[in-house]
Formats: sequence, structure tokens, C-alpha cells
Amino acid sequence: MSHDADAGTQTPEKLIRMANQIGTFFLSQPKNTQTEGIATHINKFWEPRMRRQLFAHIDKGGDGLLPIVKDASALIRRTGCDEKAPVQSRAPGDTA
Repeated sequence: MSHDADAGTQTPEKLIRMANQIGTFFLSQPKNTQTEGIATHINKFWEPRMRRQLFAHIDKGGDGLLPIVKDASALIRRTGCDEKAPVQSRAPGDTA
């Protein structure tokens, strides 16, 4: 995640570094929660454009990414057909 003005467009090197930082953190967690933790973090905090860029890199072989990040990619939401619009909950009786 970045606070840059155009946070959705990252260089591949920056995305690799960010993904590996997340992966490195989760290496200290219990083995059975590592990949899920990485995927949950990326799904929650990376915007769709960043995830698209990450998958474009992974689809080309993922050079530079930690193996645990590559493993976690199976649990990271790809953007596009699997991206769902947020569910709007309504209070009982709302008609709008």
C-alpha cells in the first residue's frame, strides 16, 4: 500500500519489494497461516490495479518474488471477472 498520488500504478520492482515485505512478515507466523495471511493482507489493502500488476508479473514467472508470495497468489483475488461490487446492506423498510 502506498500514499503516493498515483498509488495504483507501481513499478514492478516496487510491487515486488512490497509483496516480499508482506511475505517476510508472515514468515514469522505459524506455518499453517502464512500464505492465507499474505493473501488476506493483499486482498484487503491492495487496490485492484496493484493486484493486476502483481499478477501480470507472476504470469511472466514472478522473478524476484519470494516463494511464499507466489504460493499465496493462489488465494489472492484476481481482478476482473471475480471482482464483485460491494454489497449494499439496507435497513428493513428501506426502499431506496
